[in-house]
Amino acid sequence: MAAGQGRGSAVLVAGLLLLCLLLPAADAAAKTYIVGDDAGWSKNLETTWLAGKTFYAGDVLVFKYDKEHHDVSVVGGKGYQRCQLPKHSDHSWVLRTGNDAVTLRRGNNYFICGQPGHCQNNMKLHVNAL
Repeated sequence: MAAGQGRGSAVLVAGLLLLCLLLPAADAAAKTYIVGDDAGWSKNLETTWLAGKTFYAGDVLVFKYDKEHHDVSVVGGKGYQRCQLPKHSDHSWVLRTGNDAVTLRRGNNYFICGQPGHCQNNMKLHVNAL
């Protein structure tokens, strides 16, 4: 009986090892994008930078910008349309490091620059992740 238990344990261990090897492969499929490429986080990205790109949940957007003049505000659809950061929301936040990474969630992801007038001048981005 001890021999049978040993084989069962070996199969279990082999299965767990295979699972561990496959899990990092799923993470490796996620891509990292520099928003705006060399131009960085700027205006009119939806008409230029988004063209031809397909995003998936788990992909990472890196926003690079001058933190003295810009920020990245993660907002909902209404905040995006109105160019406003909600006063109280668990789903909105402001990033101010100048080099911010955001992991996309499935569905709509909305970003605006919260500095006065910037979003109104089209410094905003809507990404739909599959």
